[in-house]
Amino acid sequence: MDTNKRPETMERITTPALAGAFIEEQIAAIRAQVGDKKVLLALSGGVDSSVVAALLIRAIGQQLVCVHVNHGLLRKGEPEQVIEVFRNQMNANLIYVDAVDRFLDKLAGVEEPEKKRKIIGAEFIRVFEEEARKLEGIEFLAQGTIYPDILESDGVKAHHNVGGLPEDMQFELVEPVKLLYKDEVRVVGKELGLPDGMVYRQPFPGPGLGVRCTGAITRDRLEAVREADAIVREEIGKLNPTPWQYFVAIPDLKSTGVKDGKRYMGWAAIIRAIDTVDAVTAKSVEIPFSVLSTIRDRIIAEVPGVNRVLWDISDKPTSTIEWE
Repeated sequence: MDTNKRPETMERITTPALAGAFIEEQIAAIRAQVGDKKVLLALSGGVDSSVVAALLIRAIGQQLVCVHVNHGLLRKGEPEQVIEVFRNQMNANLIYVDAVDRFLDKLAGVEEPEKKRKIIGAEFIRVFEEEARKLEGIEFLAQGTIYPDILESDGVKAHHNVGGLPEDMQFELVEPVKLLYKDEVRVVGKELGLPDGMVYRQPFPGPGLGVRCTGAITRDRLEAVREADAIVREEIGKLNPTPWQYFVAIPDLKSTGVKDGKRYMGWAAIIRAIDTVDAVTAKSVEIPFSVLSTIRDRIIAEVPGVNRVLWDISDKPTSTIEWE
């Protein structure tokens, strides 16, 4: 039996009752798999890993060790937010690892998207292996893999938590939500009692801003992506309702501009906003021109290195949600 294939008879989780039944089933499965051993969880702070954390805490309590890796590819203010929510508010057993230089040095000069994803995935596991050596009884690695990750890893793109794992990985995986779609993960999160701000937080890819800073990552362009993304999330976040996901990508391409009466070569910041139910298909969202204009003016004024702002109106398929 292929454990990475969702059974055709599996009912879509749309109600608290169905979520509750799934939670009880997974708690029993986790306890049976893990026993009295400890589990490391890759905790990004996104909805997928947060739901896995809540499930594991309910199933095995203090046997769970959450590891938050700052790989330098997170959104503005995200590491601080993760520490506040999980360590200070949820009292999680949280280890914070500053690995910014380590990841960015490994990624320097790497242009090919699949190679970037695999480097990020492999380095994540190396970090966890190092943390595991400092602890006793760690035999399992928990991940927030969901079903679209598995589907897209078959011929579309490698996900850091599916096709990007090293072949010599020393952990057994614990992936309790790997057969769920994103909308189902949110229903389960609500039933677990997670706050709305966490359950309905817009998705963020495992490789982080690394797939939005397309081509070879440089620190100056990465910072431009981070700052522009913060502006887009702030301004589009004022809409009601907000799109399912909205962000900025900055390709490794410069064009001619004018600044202070002089030629100014700069990058293009590309706004992406989409709606979807399950992330398998997606539709571009219409953004009011007044909002786009505000975003344009702020990015040009506040983000060094950017001289034009574009709007990506592509649907999935044929375009994927992320640029890489």
